[in-house]
Amino acid sequence: MSTETRELTCIVCPVGCRLRAVLEDGQVVSVEGNTCKRGAQYALDELCAPKRTVTTTVRVVGGFLPLVPVRTAAPVPKERIAEVLEAARQVCLEAPVESGQIVIADVAGTGVDLIASRSMPVAASGQH
Repeated sequence: MSTETRELTCIVCPVGCRLRAVLEDGQVVSVEGNTCKRGAQYALDELCAPKRTVTTTVRVVGGFLPLVPVRTAAPVPKERIAEVLEAARQVCLEAPVESGQIVIADVAGTGVDLIASRSMPVAASGQH
């Protein structure tokens, strides 16, 4: 049986508790240092199945600007980030784009949508 202790800073709330998690054979068996129960769940999720919200930009044709920021509607598994970014790289939208608009449904088969983070109006004549 292998035992390992990992230290993390909880990011669930602004307190930023210093967490100490004990893992046995890769499984979290205890978490200490959290001042609320959400900290223990954060440590469990981060050590066993880390996820991240992905933010990037995609191209826009006919928009006020040539790129529009996008993000995943929910965190995706950390190991799938490269696939999400590659899918976003292949997208080219046509203006106008509305904030919250789904850019790619179920991006890279993650079950999470890629959505626009801001609106992008059509460019006035003479621009882009």
